Amino acid sequence: MKKICTLMLLATVMAAPAYAGSAKVSWQEPEKFTDIRPTNESKIGFQERVIKEFDRMFADLAKKLPEGYEWDITVTDVDLAGDVRPFFSPMVNDIRVIKELYWPRMSFRFDLKDEQGKTVASGTEDVKDMNFLMRMGVASGHTSFQYEEQMLRDWFSKQQKQKIFPTR
Repeated sequence: MKKICTLMLLATVMAAPAYAGSAKVSWQEPEKFTDIRPTNESKIGFQERVIKEFDRMFADLAKKLPEGYEWDITVTDVDLAGDVRPFFSPMVNDIRVIKELYWPRMSFRFDLKDEQGKTVASGTEDVKDMNFLMRMGVASGHTSFQYEEQMLRDWFSKQQKQKIFPTR
């Protein structure tokens, strides 16, 4: 019984969340974004899903920041990888065509504050990945937007390598 209790306590400690940075994402007029067009779901439902999954992407990236850091992001435009094309059939919805020509892009403003609330980095970014189809093994697979997720991971990693964003 003592071993079981010890194992349960150890599992609880190991499962406890690691202290890290946090992200707060706001979306500036997503209905006017370049491309968050759905193929087989409602426009509002797809937009909500895009926002939810991108919020999660930013939150996952913020976990790589030191404890107490807050990363405020305002997304101003999204252009998802691919292009939505009509499919002229009553049985099939529109389709998203993925080609080298339609790379993912995203524009946002950010402000990164340390644990005292002092701004350590801020800026406006227009991130794009023109080589998104040339990669082997893309992103984490946690979202439906693997190309955009990898693009953001690469951008974030570059910020940390250049010492613009601190590491944990």
